[in-house]
Amino acid sequence: MRKIVLSSMVILSFVLSLTFSSSAMAKNEVRFVYVPWTCVTIKTEVAEFILGNLGYETSSMMLSVPIAYQGMASGDADVFLGNWMPTMKSIAEPHFASGKVKQLNPVMENCRYTLAVPTYAYNAGLQHFQDIAGFKDILDYRIYGIEEGNDGNEVIEKMINENMFGLGDFELIPSSESGMLSQVQNFARNEEWIVFLGWSPHWMNNIIDMQYLKGSDERTFGENDGTATVYINIRSEFDQEQPNVARFLDNLVVPIDMINEAMTMLHEDNTLGDLDAGLAWLKNNPEVYRGWLDGVTTIDNKPALPVVEAAMAR
Repeated sequence: MRKIVLSSMVILSFVLSLTFSSSAMAKNEVRFVYVPWTCVTIKTEVAEFILGNLGYETSSMMLSVPIAYQGMASGDADVFLGNWMPTMKSIAEPHFASGKVKQLNPVMENCRYTLAVPTYAYNAGLQHFQDIAGFKDILDYRIYGIEEGNDGNEVIEKMINENMFGLGDFELIPSSESGMLSQVQNFARNEEWIVFLGWSPHWMNNIIDMQYLKGSDERTFGENDGTATVYINIRSEFDQEQPNVARFLDNLVVPIDMINEAMTMLHEDNTLGDLDAGLAWLKNNPEVYRGWLDGVTTIDNKPALPVVEAAMAR
């Protein structure tokens, strides 16, 4: 398993083609792209673990959302397990329309992705997108997002640029996932007010006393107050080239409880890695991974389940 983590957008574009293309013709290779969100990282590392033990050569690269799609569209990457919809619509749909990237079945359903606030701010009246501007002074005209280029940041920037809900004077504060949540926790300790990008599944829902704002619609984070579905995306033709991997991906439905509990483990024990937490949950819920491996084989056509269970027992 090869894992590449980079930060500069310019370097990413160059290294994406250099690193992935150099082994693009390798037999039985599966090249994942992922974004720096713990929920996506857990899914990706667990999928790499399973496929690696089935005999595939796996690699993964952490990228921004737009660069991840460019990688799949150019044929330099194969699989992305983090297509949050509808907020990624503006980034993903042009690639679907071109036929270069395919959207497969949902990997997680009934998720949430929208703006959130600490419960004390919600109880004091900040409950809806249209309430934010009324508390602009106490919020210091700021809304906190995550990494640059993220689809959620794009939604916030659209709301500001178009003065939606009277937010024209506000500023987006981008950060990493961990940086933003650290800021939220610092604010919450002093009962200071903050509006931030929240989502479920995530440990924030267990650790931070928070509420999601009402008011999201098709122009922002989607209808039903930001209810989201996460899909698997692949580059065009990957499923025909690797039908056994495609069968595994078709089976890959991840319960929200798995991600919430795995992320809580990671938050409470900093010695654990993402894969450790994901496998710990699966060992206690074997019916989940057994369903993923239904009809799946190793690269030499042996049943996948005994091989993966032996690897998990080590």
